[in-house]
Amino acid sequence: MRINKYLSDCGIASRRKVEEFILQGRVMVNNKTVGNLSIKIDSENDFVHVDGEVVSIKKHVYYLLNKPKGTITTTKDDKGRTTVVDLIKSDQSIYPIGRLDFNTTGVLLLTNDGNFSYLLSHPKHKVPREYDVKLDRELTEEDRKRLVLGIVLEKKQSRFESITSPQKKNKVLLRVKCYEGKNHFVKRMFASLGYTVISLNRCSYAGLTADIPVGAYRKLSLSEISKITSHYAL
Repeated sequence: MRINKYLSDCGIASRRKVEEFILQGRVMVNNKTVGNLSIKIDSENDFVHVDGEVVSIKKHVYYLLNKPKGTITTTKDDKGRTTVVDLIKSDQSIYPIGRLDFNTTGVLLLTNDGNFSYLLSHPKHKVPREYDVKLDRELTEEDRKRLVLGIVLEKKQSRFESITSPQKKNKVLLRVKCYEGKNHFVKRMFASLGYTVISLNRCSYAGLTADIPVGAYRKLSLSEISKITSHYAL
């Protein structure tokens, strides 16, 4: 098993992140620092350390959190603010898949399975995200078409898959579907046309919805995990 896959299976971090650890010289195999991503591990006989701590493959866990406002999407915060990991009681070391802003609410997945995290976070898999958006003013039909057909955002062609109005009489409340999830994408898209996002809630991610109260969490079912891994196969 390659070292990056082994470490992600140990629940250390996502596959991309553990590759950074390896290149930074933070990983040792049998007391020797490694910096080569192609090194293979014998999980039964090799001893692997990260930052001086022994690591081993653990049971994978998968959680869906209905993220509340005022929480940080990270594993720890130097300022002492509540993190999304603080909200979940787990005997495994888990981390969030992707990010939601401090005051953005809704569906957030957490796991210790690096391959599952990679599957959902890599842009090439085009994992759908749906958001309930409240704007500072009504979205014009012209701007709606522009956002769906595509605009140039920071030198890159970007678009929403769809924009609908769940409440026909209230056009400041919208539902947006997209496949991009990084760097405040939804807010930046609207801001590029002069709109301000007042509130943002992710109501669906990879087909999973926030079917639990705000601040609550649940484990993903085996059928949900199987459906995701088979649909977005590596």
